[in-house]
This record gives sequence, C-alpha cells and structure tokens, in this order.
Amino acid sequence: MKRILTTLFAAVITVSAFAQGRFGPDSAECVKYLSYYKEYLKQGNNAEAIGPWRNAYAICPVTASQNLLIDGQKLMRWAYGKTKDAKARAGYIDTLMRIYDQRVATYPKNAVSALNNKAIDIVNFKWNDDNPQAVYDQMKDIFEKTGNQASDLVYVKLMETATSLYTSGAIDAEQIMTDYTAISERMGAALAAKDDAKLRKAQKDVETLFLGCGVANCDNMLALLTPRYEANPDDEETVRTVVKMLNSADCLDSDLYLKAVESLYSKDPSSNTAYLLYRLYSRKEDTSRAVRFLQEAINTSEGDAQQQANYYLELGSYNFKKAGNYVAAVAAAKKAAALSDECKGRAYLLIGTIWGTVRCGGNEVESVQHFWVAYDYVNRAKAADPSLTAEANGLAGQYAAYFPNKADAFMYDLTNGQSCTVTCAGLSETTTVRLK
Repeated sequence: MKRILTTLFAAVITVSAFAQGRFGPDSAECVKYLSYYKEYLKQGNNAEAIGPWRNAYAICPVTASQNLLIDGQKLMRWAYGKTKDAKARAGYIDTLMRIYDQRVATYPKNAVSALNNKAIDIVNFKWNDDNPQAVYDQMKDIFEKTGNQASDLVYVKLMETATSLYTSGAIDAEQIMTDYTAISERMGAALAAKDDAKLRKAQKDVETLFLGCGVANCDNMLALLTPRYEANPDDEETVRTVVKMLNSADCLDSDLYLKAVESLYSKDPSSNTAYLLYRLYSRKEDTSRAVRFLQEAINTSEGDAQQQANYYLELGSYNFKKAGNYVAAVAAAKKAAALSDECKGRAYLLIGTIWGTVRCGGNEVESVQHFWVAYDYVNRAKAADPSLTAEANGLAGQYAAYFPNKADAFMYDLTNGQSCTVTCAGLSETTTVRLK
C-alpha cells in the first residue's frame, strides 16, 4: 500500500501540466485511480484492480489514456470468467462492447485492430447469441469499417448471421446475395493483396454457408456470378468459384458454366477439368467433343492406373451407347481390363454386350456367330467379378438362344467346340463354335 501511495503522490505532483486537458476537470481523482489500478495490475492482482479501474473509467475522459480502455477490456474478460451469474456476465460484456466503441471513436489509428478484437469477443462470449439481428448489425458494422483488413472471423460470422436471418425470413434473397457479393469481393481483394491460408479457409466457409442456405438456385447464381466472371475472366480463383457455385446450384446447362469450365481447363488442364468438360459436352450431345475431352482426362491421369481404367471404361460405354462406335468402345474396354482387375469384370461385360448388339450379315451361321463371342465375354465377366453373375447369366442365356443348330453348322463344316475367328462390324475375335 505504501508503494501505491508513493506512486500516487508522484503522479499528483506532475498532473498540473495536464490538468485541464488530458485528465479532465477532476484531474487529481483521475490520476489517483489510474495509478491505483495500474499498480494492482503490475502485481497481477485483477481483483483489487477492477474497483479503482471502474472509478478511473467513470472519472477520466477516454482521451486520458488508451491504456485505460485496453486494460478495461482485459479486466472485463477476466471478471466474466470469474462468475457464473448471467446478469453479471451480461454487464461485463456490455461494458466490454462499449469500451470497444470508445476506442474506435477516440483512437482511429487503432480502430481496425480494435474492431477485429471486438468481433473475436462477440463470438467467444456469445454476445447476443439469441439475437442474430443484433449480431448481424454489429458484424456488418465491423465489416464495413475494417475494409480489406477484416479478420477471417468477421467474414464468416457475418455470413453465418446473414444466412440465419434469411432462413428465418428476416432478410430477403436480394439482401443475402448482396451481402455475399460484398463479402466475396472483399475477401478476393484481401487475398489478391496477400495470400493467407486462414483467409482461404474462411472463403470456403463463407461459400459453404451461402450455398447451404437455399438461396443459391440457378437463376440467382447466374445473376450473381455473370458480372463477376465477366469482370475478371482470367483470374483462376474467380473462375474456380464460378464453377463450384454453379455446380452446387445445378446450373450445368448454362453457357456461363461451360465458359467457366473451359477457362479453367485452359489454366489447369487436369484430368478433373477435362472430365468435367466431357460431362458437359455429353449433356449437350456433342459426341466428338465429349470423346475428345474424356480422352484428355485419360491422358492427364497417367500414373493413376485405377483412375485411367475407370475413365477407359466410361469411354467404352460412351462410345457404345452415345457415339455408336463399337470398335472404339471395345478397344477402350480392353484397356480398362488391362489396367485394373477391379474394372475387368465390368469391362468384359461391356464387350460381351457390344458383341451381342452388333448386326452381322452372311448366311444363317455367319449372321449369328457373333453371339459366341458375346457368350465368351459375359462368362469371363462373372469369373472376374462374381457380383456380376446374375446379370452375366441372364445375358448368356439370351445369347445361347441364337446359337445355330448342328444341321446348319454341318453345311458349313463347323463342329461344336471348334476354334474360329469371327469378324463383324469392324470387330474381330477368336472364339469357340457353340451349337444347340
């Protein structure tokens, strides 16, 4: 106590130079309580410091010292943690919020850091957690005042409260889209100035919140994203965002989606973007482009045998069902089987189905001998993948029904079990003669 009084006496002696300005009209009392609480803080005695701090806060002008406000924030947080009383806690948080507002108004050079810290305390202390409108208003104020220097938490919390208000009907679709646009543009500018991993994660969180609230239908997304894309079509992050959000809104048939995916492919010719273009052109029934981009997906997935096999299997199926190119379909399916045991059964089943579908000319035996090849492959399919047994057996029964009888085969020097080569529709395979 003696030390505190000595410090106080020294402060009072020097106060006259500042009395009428910095410390206000009751300068002696102001300096006294400032000195008291600071000494207690130096000793780590928050319990004794909080009383004289309250007196200093009540008497001194906020211009007396920014530390008066900074220390008050620390003490309010400490006091909050020391009590479970809801009313007392609410009082501490209200005081804390008021101190932040005073810091921002009085010390503008430190306003950004004060506002970002205010946002942290709003979240950590669940300030007005049962009143999303109040939190929304506060976060929006912080967002607008901090510019590109807002912390990642500000963006996420503002979007979180906006989606909550939209879901409850408190704000309309236009407002949440306006908020999302503003947040996205601000985050984009901040990231362009300086890349930051936390901000990148926040950007994804904001997108997830927006997409999850139900406002992101195709028409809304096109209205929102078209001007953004047109303003910056060469920026990869912008293009990726457009692709992701239009995909989430099931806007796959829009011209903007195709443009954005093509742009993304030109910047990142990966197997994923090539495959996406294949899907888009397939939807548009542009078979030549669809096949070209699926082949590009295969070419750019070298080193991943399973992925290549999956793509080859899909290429085979597409060539068979959509492009009507049986030769290319069988070739792709054989590559899938060669690359992956996992794909082998399905690949053989596809080849068998193709052989069972082709139409061959010739005599009564030549016109049905392709069913021998089809029968071979569907049986190889179930041997490679037992889960295909039922389907393979069904097809095998269908194909066996077309086998020629012995009398017809005899006329062409064919006997049961004989090896022969079947050539039809550009396809050629060695098989076994099978007769009824």
